[in-house]
Amino acid sequence: MEPIHIRQVGINDVDALQAISQKTFFETFAEVNTAENMARYLAESFSVERITSELTNPDSLFYFAESAGTAIGYLKLNFGESQTDVKDNKSLEIERIYVLNEFHGKQVGQILYEKAIDVARQSGADYVWLGVWEENPRAIRFYQKNGFVEFGKHVFKLGDDEQIDILMKLPLSQASD
Repeated sequence: MEPIHIRQVGINDVDALQAISQKTFFETFAEVNTAENMARYLAESFSVERITSELTNPDSLFYFAESAGTAIGYLKLNFGESQTDVKDNKSLEIERIYVLNEFHGKQVGQILYEKAIDVARQSGADYVWLGVWEENPRAIRFYQKNGFVEFGKHVFKLGDDEQIDILMKLPLSQASD
């Protein structure tokens, strides 16, 4: 495999971000959700308008993991009021880390995670938090392996299905370098 490079996503990348967002979400969750709920969620959450709005939000950042000039995964981070649940100015939310299925097991998710920790430290955050679907054991194990612990739950709506996300956090003083 070619080396993996991380770069910040800009407004000119909206089409590429939409494509990888839809593809990775579909790959991850289509088998365990209805086609109707998936179609609705993909259309609403990853529309060009929605992605453009997120990209132009100064309190959100996106990064691509690229190999051979192609996006193979991405990361979305939120600060302050852009955070989806916890609205703490001393925290950073990892809203999304997604990697194309063909690159699972190749450390792409770990590289994106390490980028998130670097950004959190540079921003002066005290801790990083995220929500992960309780039915996604692979992601839960990944975050536990990196030191995250559960601190609550919230509802995530996928179409008309209310799902439970486990909220997890990691004090940066405990994050490995």
